[in-house]
Amino acid sequence: MLTHKHIGRRTLRLVLGTLLMLAAGAVAAAPMVRFSVPPWPGVEVETEVVSQIFQAMGYDTDSISAAPTLAIKAVSNGDVDAELAVWIPSQKSTLESVMKEGNIAISGTELDDALYGIVVPDYVWDAGVHSIADLNKYADKFGKVIYGIDAGSDGNLLVKKAIEDGTYDLPGWQVRPSSTSAMLVQAQRRIDEHKWVAFLGWKPHWMNIAMNLKYLEDPKGIWGGKYLIHTIANKKFLQDNPDIKRFLKQFKVTSETQSAWIYRFSFKKIDKAKVAKEWISQNKDVVNQWLAGVNAVDGQAAVEVVDKAF
Repeated sequence: MLTHKHIGRRTLRLVLGTLLMLAAGAVAAAPMVRFSVPPWPGVEVETEVVSQIFQAMGYDTDSISAAPTLAIKAVSNGDVDAELAVWIPSQKSTLESVMKEGNIAISGTELDDALYGIVVPDYVWDAGVHSIADLNKYADKFGKVIYGIDAGSDGNLLVKKAIEDGTYDLPGWQVRPSSTSAMLVQAQRRIDEHKWVAFLGWKPHWMNIAMNLKYLEDPKGIWGGKYLIHTIANKKFLQDNPDIKRFLKQFKVTSETQSAWIYRFSFKKIDKAKVAKEWISQNKDVVNQWLAGVNAVDGQAAVEVVDKAF
């Protein structure tokens, strides 16, 4: 037979158990933001920067490495929520194709001073090579080679097509593909020997800090004009997360800032988490612009929460 005393203890245990379960559930239910990350050091660092800010705001974050085309597709499928680096116009056809599925929105333009093209060392520029149209005048010095990145990359294909179409009168020239790191090692070796070299270059990247480079003019427009880097996100995710939507719209960096991130992470080999944390703590004015009008998960102003965290 149960007494009032037993009932009281039993009820108390049930109440405490329920409260503990609710508390555990509340911890486990922290909202998640998932990023797809192409294998580019600038995207790796900036995703880490944004992830640390979101974590301070009360979110869990996850990053999934993926090839550029698959990274965009993953956002459309809902396998991830956002990607912070879609290069336009080089990825324009891929993005437009996937956007036809109706699941992706361009949530912001994070960078509007990017460049992609063929670069030469400053001493080659000083010798008179200012345009892609100037390359063939010095074919022997270049060995009729333009060093490219991974086979099948947009940049390689653009230059190969220009060669095949005779756009810049480059008969017999070739694009020599390799990994980005191998290309840069080869370029640096030739620069150290003061030899002539032409290769694919882009900013933001550490090459713009570590090397004295010039971007060749492109009067025929094979690179498609001005480069922009967009942030994309899954539409349903944006609808469900208005504060994240506002942040991504306000998230903007410069090629100088991102090149510095890449230089420390990829060239100086400093851990990306350290690069991100130090940059956030030293650039609160920029971070506060991203966070204007944004609330943390608990409803507090994100500016205040993030400021305390860093």
